[in-house]
Amino acid sequence: MENRVRITIDAQGVADVCLVRSDKMNALDFEMFDAIAAAITRLQTEPGLRVVVLHGEGKAFCAGLDMGRMAKLSAGEPGGMRDLRPRTHGIANSAQYLGLGWRELPVPVIAAVHGVAFGGGLQLALGADIRLVTADLKMSVMEIKWGLVPDMAGVALMRGLVRDDHARELTYTGRVVLGDEAVQLGLATRVCADPLAEAMAMAQAMAQRSPCALRADKRLMNLASRTLDETAAACLMAESVEQVALMGQPNQLEAVRANLEKRTPLFHD
Repeated sequence: MENRVRITIDAQGVADVCLVRSDKMNALDFEMFDAIAAAITRLQTEPGLRVVVLHGEGKAFCAGLDMGRMAKLSAGEPGGMRDLRPRTHGIANSAQYLGLGWRELPVPVIAAVHGVAFGGGLQLALGADIRLVTADLKMSVMEIKWGLVPDMAGVALMRGLVRDDHARELTYTGRVVLGDEAVQLGLATRVCADPLAEAMAMAQAMAQRSPCALRADKRLMNLASRTLDETAAACLMAESVEQVALMGQPNQLEAVRANLEKRTPLFHD
């Protein structure tokens, strides 16, 4: 896990969770998926935990799916995909757990987001309770670019944050938004000059509050947002079914190849 995610917990119970694949802009390969899932699982039972700060090392928070995986998928090579339909984590599969898992942690999670948060990287950030971002941050529901749908609980998480028509526009177009617009749309909480420093200061302030009250607050907020209800379960299963039906099909492969080859795609109905 250490070559993908580093966890440091201080004496006040603040966990610093850092994505450390900076040479790839913290892109999501299978090792990164597994490392993030392992981090969430560890934190669920971490003694004395008060607050979690999630961020990425280097130039970006997370650039989304690893391009090497996309290249394998376009070439039809093994290792390009996993079966998304089995429910491995309650109502979620292993990929959706990377988004929903932060909501399921019993303590507040603050994401410090800079550089880019594309596709799976955006969905990862949406799982946090609070998202502090830079003004020049770039966010995108990027999956449409690759002929796919958001499949890391993105739709279920967005529906509690973003107005329905905005969520549809972002999902249908893959349009890139900057930090200030992300705040206006509900994708981010507020813009900061130094999101990580602000996140750490906020976490330290929260850590001075009653841990029982913080955990109760988290339970109440989750109940009020209804992110994890039966409707969400149906939405999560639908994400997986739609994604499995798209992956590896001619138009999806054409989307990947056209992007990799930097040309206009030729789709067929």
